[in-house]
Amino acid sequence: MSSLEIATQNETRILSVLVENKPRVLARVSGLFARRGFNIHSLAVAPTDDPERSRMTIVVAGDDATVEQMTKQLNKLINVIKITDLDPEVSVQRELMLVQVKADPSVRAQIIEIAGVFRAQVIDVGTETLIVECTGTPEKLHGLEDLLRPYGVVELVRTGRIAIARGTKAPKLKAVKNKPAAG
Repeated sequence: MSSLEIATQNETRILSVLVENKPRVLARVSGLFARRGFNIHSLAVAPTDDPERSRMTIVVAGDDATVEQMTKQLNKLINVIKITDLDPEVSVQRELMLVQVKADPSVRAQIIEIAGVFRAQVIDVGTETLIVECTGTPEKLHGLEDLLRPYGVVELVRTGRIAIARGTKAPKLKAVKNKPAAG
């Protein structure tokens, strides 16, 4: 069973968590999930436009009650500034995938054509392989992966999902937590 099939068996939710950009914050958040038995489907973390803050995009599987329990636990962490449960209807989500595929000269054109259909880029050409880079929704990446598998996938890596609310104003989403930054 693929990770996409497992994730769609349970409702996946995206939590956007604004945290202080300090050492051990990631360890505290991931440790909290581990101690409580919550599974993180994907996790992406990077500083925001404010170097003192980072944004964690956490994709989790669970119903409303489970996600509510997760956010209550996150609320207890001092370094957490704000938690937003991003609605897929009013947010943009993306992942990045790099896949190294066996590609002898007889099939290279076919692989490049498949990559083009998915708006993917061939970023490296070796004597026996190609590396393809693709950005998109999890469904798009799975589609490309399925078409490349018959050629022989040597290695495949994916980032965690990242997401941002649509629109130019501050999102009017379900803000789960909002507390002032320590300062």
